[in-house]
Amino acid sequence: MKLITAIIKPFRMDDVRSALSEIGVQGITSTEVKGFGRQKGHTELYRGAEYVVDFLPKVKLEIAVADDKVEATIEAVIKAASTGKIGDGKIFVTSLEQVIRIRTGETGEDAI
Repeated sequence: MKLITAIIKPFRMDDVRSALSEIGVQGITSTEVKGFGRQKGHTELYRGAEYVVDFLPKVKLEIAVADDKVEATIEAVIKAASTGKIGDGKIFVTSLEQVIRIRTGETGEDAI
């Protein structure tokens, strides 16, 4: 089992969710986060004053999947989240040692 963490632009969230539903991914956790990478923020003008916005709004998705769905999940996120511009985001894949569904006590892939 793997935990796929994707950081994407907020306006791409609905497209990513739809793409994941199409391939059979059942559960997603999303968190509104702020951060920056290579784009290093940008400058904005507000009431005549210029200021730097260092941390840009992003959405962090956490998706637990079985090993056989990892590649399909990554491809779906990339296809749906990509705009071709800087700041599209990142995907991190980490191993999950154990998953337990609290309500039923199911473990492993059954709990996903």
